[in-house]
Amino acid sequence: MAKNEERQIEATQKRELATGAEATHPGPLFSPAVDIFEDANQITVLADMPGVTTAGLDVDLREGVLTLRGRVEPIAAQHEQVVLAEWSTGTFFRQFTVSNAIDQAAIQAVLTDGVLRLSLPKLEAAKPRKIKVQSA
Repeated sequence: MAKNEERQIEATQKRELATGAEATHPGPLFSPAVDIFEDANQITVLADMPGVTTAGLDVDLREGVLTLRGRVEPIAAQHEQVVLAEWSTGTFFRQFTVSNAIDQAAIQAVLTDGVLRLSLPKLEAAKPRKIKVQSA
């Protein structure tokens, strides 16, 4: 990248999923934006799920498929009249295949300020290791 080249930061909109299946909940279905990082010990998944609370979040691992599902409920105005509502309600949904190199029993999930952080530790056998070479 050239030194004088500027980076543009743009807000991304929620991306609604097109699905052929019938939904069991009313409202749109969104795909959360994710970032995935890997180091020698684990894989980290960050999923943006604004408006989702821990009560409305379900993280499920079944038959090697990790499913993220989070529900965004409408904000109830008690003594106010809604003038403008741009907040989209609906369900976030995303699935990932988890390899056998992940210690599935040790996966951890933390939701902070609308960002879900999943830590998927690798099994010892899957971690890279240095092999010492001996001279003959």
